Amino acid sequence: MIVEPRVRGFMCVTSHPAGCARNVKDQKSFTEFGSKIDGPKRVLIIGASSGYGLAARISAAFGANAATIGVFFEKVGTEKKTASAGWYNSVEFHHQAEISGVYAKSINGDAFSTAIKDRTIEAIKSDLGQVDLVIYSLAAPRREHPVTGVIHQSVLKPIGKDVCMLGIDVQKGKLQTSRIRAASDKEISDTVSVMGGEDWMLWIQALQEANVLATGIKTTAFTYIGEKITWDIYWHGTIGEAKRDLDLKALTIRKRLQSIGGDARVSVLKAVVTQASAAIPIMPLYLSILFREMKRKGTHEGCIEQICRLFKECLYTDSPRIDGSGRFRVDDLELQPQIQNAVSQSWSTAKDENLSDVADLPGYRDEFLKLFGFHVKGVDYSKSVEIQLPIEKLF
Repeated sequence: MIVEPRVRGFMCVTSHPAGCARNVKDQKSFTEFGSKIDGPKRVLIIGASSGYGLAARISAAFGANAATIGVFFEKVGTEKKTASAGWYNSVEFHHQAEISGVYAKSINGDAFSTAIKDRTIEAIKSDLGQVDLVIYSLAAPRREHPVTGVIHQSVLKPIGKDVCMLGIDVQKGKLQTSRIRAASDKEISDTVSVMGGEDWMLWIQALQEANVLATGIKTTAFTYIGEKITWDIYWHGTIGEAKRDLDLKALTIRKRLQSIGGDARVSVLKAVVTQASAAIPIMPLYLSILFREMKRKGTHEGCIEQICRLFKECLYTDSPRIDGSGRFRVDDLELQPQIQNAVSQSWSTAKDENLSDVADLPGYRDEFLKLFGFHVKGVDYSKSVEIQLPIEKLF
């Protein structure tokens, strides 16, 4: 089948297996030839098929030569419909792991469920015995609570007040203003249930009770804080409330792991194009402006560069970069005053007529489509490709 991108809103409903494969190979090359890591050897990544979670799996496997078990929830391809990008990413990850002689096993299912936790524990016991690093990188719109059975739906809303936000129609390249109503108490609590730290805590509890966490275990969950431009909808909104819950749960987990010499930290990462960030009304415009400024300064980073720095400068170093709240920080380049001042200036002057001067909209579009395997250098999109690809070591 010849596969073309079909974009609907903030999603692309098709994905290209060859493009996804090239993305994985490029990230592998970065870790192998430019970013070797003295790090973990047995790693569990919860949310391992795209974005920062995929980058963490690639960094561990090919940067540190670690055995990895990845958990994700992805759709397989059919005769007429492509698989999800995360599925194709994982197909290629397993192929590259086999080439490199690195252990890899994947589990496809609802990571919020008790059944998937149990299956993961079984795989660890059978093949690895224990793990010495657990990465939590789930980004889901809904969660069925494993105890109550209640389905919680997350929302992207401000708290305490309605807000009008400047954004952009990426397809048309036009600015637009959106009015977003304040979240209700139920919407806030539901978002915290989906995107907060409870599930991370339940994973660690289940893993520790099963005795599959090694002495000195490290675990981290990813977050974003950003700057004031995005705070109304992000840090001061429902997502921010969930991320503050993540901070609280990190303290609980850290205390729980003390008995085995373990540590738990939230890791603050820079803004990048992900399926999750594309859904936040303000982020495409912010990212387009940010990319322009960071590229001009030579400090722009994608997921793999960020995660390799996280491993080297925070997780596996004697002097990690930790803020006053106990979080790992590798968002330092985004938050440099000169970068944020330039972003604020461009934001205040942005108009339809000058977008190409103040924002890197083509760069944003490219990064967005690359998430789904399109606009990737070295891929011939005129060729027919097989869309029904298996993952050989799916547990």
